[in-house]
Amino acid sequence: MSQAVFAGTAADPSQFPREGLPEVAFAGRSNVGKSSLINALLNRRNLARTSKSPGKTRAIQFFRINDELLFADLPGYGFARVARNLREDWGPLIEEYLAGRDHLKLLVLLLDIRRDVAADDQALLEWLALKNVPTLVVLTKIDTLSRTQQVARERIIRSALGWKGDSLAMVSARTGNGKNALWGEIRRRVL
Repeated sequence: MSQAVFAGTAADPSQFPREGLPEVAFAGRSNVGKSSLINALLNRRNLARTSKSPGKTRAIQFFRINDELLFADLPGYGFARVARNLREDWGPLIEEYLAGRDHLKLLVLLLDIRRDVAADDQALLEWLALKNVPTLVVLTKIDTLSRTQQVARERIIRSALGWKGDSLAMVSARTGNGKNALWGEIRRRVL
């Protein structure tokens, strides 16, 4: 990774980038590790803002990579300690971005390997399939489990999702385990 820079924030569709670069969006429940994974993939410590408190990302954050690709860090869904009306405002913004963005080439859906699939996760996957949004499911925080536990959890999550696609990618933003394989998969699907 040679260059990664913050490219802007969008709290409204009029603020979406107009550069025409292919985009990869990162989605998932609050505190699943979206910003941490973006930082790990880009070999940067604090490019995407992280927090131990869920709900810190409240708009779409964009990052330009090597002037050839944009990453979009989407606000988390599910539990977030923010006002309900603010959470409800996120829905239309995210829906418009995901359903109507020609430059969106891949949505990376992050799931915490330690947690069971939630109704929100399943609903998002079904909606993405209806809208024909190419999706890659990534299990995060694998460093918290042994390899045997990872394999067992992957099997449980795959079954809960009814996932018949490629194997689920697994990654740890903290250790970097799985990062290179994930980057390779993103590049293969997008560039």
